Amino acid sequence: MKEITSTQNSLIKQLLLLQEKSRNRKKEGIFVIEGTREITLAIKGGYTLQRILFQQDIFSEAQLKSLLLETKSSPECICISKEVYEKLTYRSSTEGVIAVAVAKSHSLSDLHLKKTKPLILVAEAPEKPGNIGALLRTADAAGVDAVLIANPKTDLYNPNIIRSSVGCVFTTTIAMGTTTEIIDFLRDQGINIFCAALSASKPYTEVSFNQGVAIVVGTEDEGLTEEWLSNSNQNIIIPMQGVIDSMNVSVAAAILVFEAKRQRSM
Repeated sequence: MKEITSTQNSLIKQLLLLQEKSRNRKKEGIFVIEGTREITLAIKGGYTLQRILFQQDIFSEAQLKSLLLETKSSPECICISKEVYEKLTYRSSTEGVIAVAVAKSHSLSDLHLKKTKPLILVAEAPEKPGNIGALLRTADAAGVDAVLIANPKTDLYNPNIIRSSVGCVFTTTIAMGTTTEIIDFLRDQGINIFCAALSASKPYTEVSFNQGVAIVVGTEDEGLTEEWLSNSNQNIIIPMQGVIDSMNVSVAAAILVFEAKRQRSM
């Protein structure tokens, strides 16, 4: 088995760039995953692993063999020194294992909805990795049929998105496109558009989510663009009882999505 003990090794330098630079991830079509849970979910999500690097004082060869049983790919396994591992780790907690995986396409043209009345979560121009990760966790918890990201500003394989989504980025159906492309897709599929907005809105508990519907949320500071609002079948609002008129986008999305799930279970 190959071993790497130097932080100056060319592969280690490549992995550091993959972690730090979106353009490197996009150019090479690969990205880095840290942690057993996240790697396991990537395998469950059908991702191909190129390499697995492990620090044997933390992650044993027995654990490595167990992990390899879960994957259909045949990744190169590399034992790394503690110094190299500490150089590579992005998180403060240590599990002793890192993987390099092949990125997937997230084009709308590759999205095939399995249900006739799907529940979709759409986020326009989300930028903060923490918010994106939280949205994906909500989508996973609620079992939504797809998450669509309009006008994305952040690389989906940003380490902070992987971390904040606790690996749900790998098990959630995700597609990306422009606002116009996503609206056209939803219209072609006969899916109603419900926009979270302050104007011309109904309380979210007073609308029916029992048809094919896309719940659309925007950024906390700017909300949704006019293109979404002009194409909305119904604007919806979460009534506020405090002094502010908005809340964290991931919290708002969770409230709306779980109300839709509640109605659909009745």
